Amino acid sequence: MSSRALVGMMRRVAILVLFIALLSVIAPLPLEALNVRGHLLKSKTFLSPAFFLHPGSVSNKFYYDVPFPRGHLALKSFNAEVVDENGVPVPLHETYLHHWVVEPYYALKNSDSADAQKLPKGIIARNSGVCKKTLGQYYGLGSETRHTATWVPDPYGIEIGNPENPPEGYEEKWLINVHAIDTRGAIDKLGCTECKCDLYNMTIDEYGRKLPKDYIGGLYCCYDETQCKVKEGFNGELRKLFLRYTVTWLDWSDAVVPVKIYIFDVTDTSPPDEKSGTACKVEYQVEECTPENRAKNECIDVKVTKEVIPRGGDIVFGVAHQHSGGIGASLHGQDGRLLCASIPSYGNGEEAGNEDNYIVGMSTCYPKPGSVKVSDGEVLTVVSNYSSDRQHTGVMGLLYILVAEQEQPAPKPALCFSFPVTWCLPTWLTSNL
Repeated sequence: MSSRALVGMMRRVAILVLFIALLSVIAPLPLEALNVRGHLLKSKTFLSPAFFLHPGSVSNKFYYDVPFPRGHLALKSFNAEVVDENGVPVPLHETYLHHWVVEPYYALKNSDSADAQKLPKGIIARNSGVCKKTLGQYYGLGSETRHTATWVPDPYGIEIGNPENPPEGYEEKWLINVHAIDTRGAIDKLGCTECKCDLYNMTIDEYGRKLPKDYIGGLYCCYDETQCKVKEGFNGELRKLFLRYTVTWLDWSDAVVPVKIYIFDVTDTSPPDEKSGTACKVEYQVEECTPENRAKNECIDVKVTKEVIPRGGDIVFGVAHQHSGGIGASLHGQDGRLLCASIPSYGNGEEAGNEDNYIVGMSTCYPKPGSVKVSDGEVLTVVSNYSSDRQHTGVMGLLYILVAEQEQPAPKPALCFSFPVTWCLPTWLTSNL
């Protein structure tokens, strides 16, 4: 190395040390930072409208026009958890977060005008498929929410707020659905979270329709304001709760590569060439394994289906959603290659985020840019595995992926630091270190 090159490297090291020292002095920083491509990264935390639960009760409400970042933006992450009115996280063994979902919709700007009387007041803006008629959300998780990454890697982003997308006379807004079950004092906590119909004393669904005789548990039995059985004489206070959610985003620019959202459902068993998105049943039942399989230590339920992805590209992110008893799900290409495997982690304590025997996180897939590709119309295989050591009702096997349709060069490396937020040094400073 020449003396000039050595001096240059030492100068960059000195600047780096000074920069890090400066960051340590000014921490905590405001909730904005520079991402790896030099664009301003912003983050803000919001609260959903309050919902109220007493022991054994269920809340499954939809909240419209919730607080959300506005403008033409690139979503980078969405994280959420249930908290009480003092902002304290609530553990799953007290309030089970069955699921939350968030998605945009188009609201009529002037619904009182004469011309608007015949128009729908709202139009849901769904994801790219495949089950978008039943699973149209942009984000959605459940008990695993505290330890499951939702970060969209650079240079990608989920585009929202494009002024050209809403139909004429409409504007983009956001809705959140929160399904929470209070299991304080429950005679069977797991049964309540799996929505077993006998524990809810349910024979009809929320629309008054009689349930099939073979339907013993699932969403049809734990809808909004239903009640799961609690121990006789158990008393507990009425709780005021919120979904606290943090959104991270960038202003939209040509530097951001858009991604499409696809959600696959293992319950969609119609032939791949006849799929319409209406056959996704969302949930299913796992039967207890036979004595023969138990003797062989083979108590695993494997459910498989085929799905067609309409548009191909690079998979840049993937994650599964499962319920208690889940042991992992995966997505495979038409030739059998593994595209993404997502494995649950279970808690072993009492505190929020580490609740014993609950799924508290799902592993995520972040392929090296350009390394995992799917083709237009490729037939993909969805696999969902559950332990069948006991019966499980109302379980789910969903795979969520982000696909970039255009090939893009990988972003240049950067050196990042996290204080309350992420700061990344410019590449001119780190490229030769």
